[in-house]
Amino acid sequence: MKILPNIEIIDLALYFKATLVIADIHIGYEEALNKQGILVPRLQFEEMIKRMEKVFGMLNNKKLKRIVVNGDLKHEFGTISEQEWRNTLKFIDLLAKHCKEVILIKGNHDTILGPIAKKRNVKVVDSLAVGKVLITHGNKVPGNIKSYDTLIIGHEHPAISIREGPRVEQFKCFLKGRYKGKNLIVQPSFNSMIEGTDLLRDKILSPFLHQNLDNFDVYIVEDKVYEFGKLKKFR
Repeated sequence: MKILPNIEIIDLALYFKATLVIADIHIGYEEALNKQGILVPRLQFEEMIKRMEKVFGMLNNKKLKRIVVNGDLKHEFGTISEQEWRNTLKFIDLLAKHCKEVILIKGNHDTILGPIAKKRNVKVVDSLAVGKVLITHGNKVPGNIKSYDTLIIGHEHPAISIREGPRVEQFKCFLKGRYKGKNLIVQPSFNSMIEGTDLLRDKILSPFLHQNLDNFDVYIVEDKVYEFGKLKKFR
């Protein structure tokens, strides 16, 4: 499904100009929960690998020059855990098999990303321009947005709750709206363990979204992508 005329949603990823963008992988999340005494099985990484392979299959032989991880490849702030070392390298290796270049955009969880990037000789940047599109994590607003028509961010992990009788289910979603005259697309987290920020109930994190979101369009990702209209219809 196209979220803009030149940008397509492919599962939890975005595709345009031979570029695939995913966000908020948070490798090491289960290990962090285990350290807090929350016992969860460490199955998430294998599930993300399968989902990434699914995305590659859905590309249908589209040209793929680069893959961009839009922030928070890893979860731990101040260290690189054993799980992060092992699985981030495996994940980067998988991405590298399908493109010419892997680019890591620094997120707020990526305070110690350099050693991992150096191991695989991948570039770490604060933001990336692809034509008139600027990809940036979303935890802060860069000072150079005037030159761009479209901004793509992560960080917020947007989700929406849908009620059916007494049952309430939360779904990951893309948001599309405007920010200072620019198109703004907000990506969900690629990590299925992270449900996300319920846009109608939780505190909004990204400075890009400190505005009235009622007229933002919602695209829910489930077995396929569903266009659900404006956010205000969920209120």
